[in-house]
Amino acid sequence: MAQAFIALGSNLEQPAAQIRAALAAIAALPDTELTRQSALYRTAPVGFADQPDFINAVAEVNTALAPRELLRSLLAIEAEFGRVRTFRNAPRVLDLDLLYYSGVAQSDEDLTLPHPRMHLRGFVMIPLAEIAPGLALPALGTAGELAAGLADQGVERLETTS
Repeated sequence: MAQAFIALGSNLEQPAAQIRAALAAIAALPDTELTRQSALYRTAPVGFADQPDFINAVAEVNTALAPRELLRSLLAIEAEFGRVRTFRNAPRVLDLDLLYYSGVAQSDEDLTLPHPRMHLRGFVMIPLAEIAPGLALPALGTAGELAAGLADQGVERLETTS
């Protein structure tokens, strides 16, 4: 079994409910166990500002799915929830990003691991540090260290996901 971390985000159609339902869908993936989940966090949109705030969380799973298989499963969950990709940073009912997969380092047109911009995003690093502060990201530091440097990004803890 491999350890993986997944970022979740939503700003349409009752975002907190979308995140909770997505966590249940992730937990139902074959050969995958949802082991931890962060609280919910509110974050202002990045890139395209004329849209509602996002609700974000991070989940940890143990999975027998290979990285590409897990990514395909996450994209299928997005599609089931009605995700439509219109333009970069557009409003969305659900966004699932594979952040980290058991120390795998790869970069190609379909999948880059670890996620190439996660260390710059408070809405990712702060919930990740909540559940895995000691997770080491090569050449960057631990999740806890990186989150501390992003505390000024206006990420607001709302509630637990359970």
